[in-house]
Amino acid sequence: MIEELCSGAVAKAAEVATDFVSSLHDGPSKQKDSVMTDAKTRIDETVKANDVVLYMKGTKEMPQCGFSSRVAAVLNYIGVDYTDVNVLADEEIRSGIKEYSDWPTIPQLYVKGEFVGGCDIITEMALSSELDALFETNGIAFNKEAADKIREANA
Repeated sequence: MIEELCSGAVAKAAEVATDFVSSLHDGPSKQKDSVMTDAKTRIDETVKANDVVLYMKGTKEMPQCGFSSRVAAVLNYIGVDYTDVNVLADEEIRSGIKEYSDWPTIPQLYVKGEFVGGCDIITEMALSSELDALFETNGIAFNKEAADKIREANA
């Protein structure tokens, strides 16, 4: 009788220990998946709710890195109305935006829900008039004369 109780208790203890170890192993991963899903949802909602979105380090008024500053300067100079998202203020968004776009760097520009590119791509598009065409095609208001001045200054 005592042997049966002991073996049952040992079996139950082993089961509890296994469940506990499993929860330690799976817990953070499940939490991370949940956090990334939440971040992806927030990113998706922001990108779809706004015509132009720039995920950047800092804000459009106060960029916190040179690459973000360059893209914000182009958009500000040509008068594009855009939503800025400061990835430095939210680590989940900072990590999540890279997965969302499958693009490893920040800043990231979205127009009408579509990822356009980072600093180098946006700079090249501004200099080649492709950014003008993208905005025109999507009905995004911008100052064409200011865009021309950027090209003239960099010719």
